[in-house]
Amino acid sequence: MANESDTGQEKTEQPTAKKLRDAKQKGQVPRSKELNSMTIMVFGALGLLFMGSHMIEHISIFMQEGFTISRADVYSRQAVFEKFGIATYEALTAIGPFMFLMTVIAIFTPLAIGGWSFSVESMAFKADRISPIAGFKRMFSAKGLMELVKAIAKFLVVSSVAVIFLWSKSDEFLGLGSQSLALALQHGAWLLGQSFLVVSSTLILIAAIDVPFQLWDHSQKLKMTLQEVRDELKDTEGKPEVRSKVRQVQQEMAQRRMMEAVPDADVIITNPTHYAVALKYDHDNMAAPVVLAMGKDLIALKIREIAAFHDIEIFEAPPLARALYANCKLDQEIPAHLYFAVAQILAFVFQLRIARDQGSEMPQRPDPHMPMDEEV
Repeated sequence: MANESDTGQEKTEQPTAKKLRDAKQKGQVPRSKELNSMTIMVFGALGLLFMGSHMIEHISIFMQEGFTISRADVYSRQAVFEKFGIATYEALTAIGPFMFLMTVIAIFTPLAIGGWSFSVESMAFKADRISPIAGFKRMFSAKGLMELVKAIAKFLVVSSVAVIFLWSKSDEFLGLGSQSLALALQHGAWLLGQSFLVVSSTLILIAAIDVPFQLWDHSQKLKMTLQEVRDELKDTEGKPEVRSKVRQVQQEMAQRRMMEAVPDADVIITNPTHYAVALKYDHDNMAAPVVLAMGKDLIALKIREIAAFHDIEIFEAPPLARALYANCKLDQEIPAHLYFAVAQILAFVFQLRIARDQGSEMPQRPDPHMPMDEEV
């Protein structure tokens, strides 16, 4: 069941992008402690298995250098510093790669879900963190119940697997006492690494359950009411009257740009008074005529005025003008079913230009053929 806000409205809406962004800035991102624990344990076990012999070798050298010192070296400052330098180098060589691996895993594992997030606000003091009442609420919440279930599940799974594995390897563990010290140390380290890896691998199941739960729980916490979504939209885009004014200005700018393109048109097809569509066709660069401007009523009147001022041919074809206005978009080619009708008019316009320039006989005005379903 969705949570309810302080206003009593049910939180049914998914968080918006702004809500998620603000939550991340506050440090509210999904995190899984089980995923962190699992990766550190598993990679730690793998590190011990693959680096164990290397670590034991250098630790042995470290111990030899640290516990074998002659009487003369004790009274020599230079020898003491040399011994200290060798011991330090061997210690760093032994544990350095392993510690580097663990540091990388510890840093980058939390980024697997939620990504990188650093927030000073999340580190600020909050009274509810030390409040007993808030603490009890957290204990008996759905998340608290999930934590209890995870703890019990981890105990049962890990302990069961550990007992089964140790029982299966009991003969090898008991056999360490009959081996030489060096061989027993090597064999014991291998058994320890195996045990650690097997037991740690059981946490994969817990993490596989916890990660989806944390993502779901985070999404539930950030859910919004319809009123919160409306308020955020109002704050983001402004008041309705402001948005209306912005749209009006945008429309005026678009109309201004459209009117500036009218002088480039080859013909203006009109209704004759209600509709006007400005077309241009360049045989070399266009596959079909393109709509430069169109409008009705006052906009159509303005298009005709501009066309008349620039001596652009105005052709009255009411059915075609209505069809163009209904089926075309600005700066796009006309639809294929209107090609023939427009081609008749453009051919007439181009012939008319030639006749005027050469003083020859004027072409006959065409009656554009319209598809039956467009003659409305």
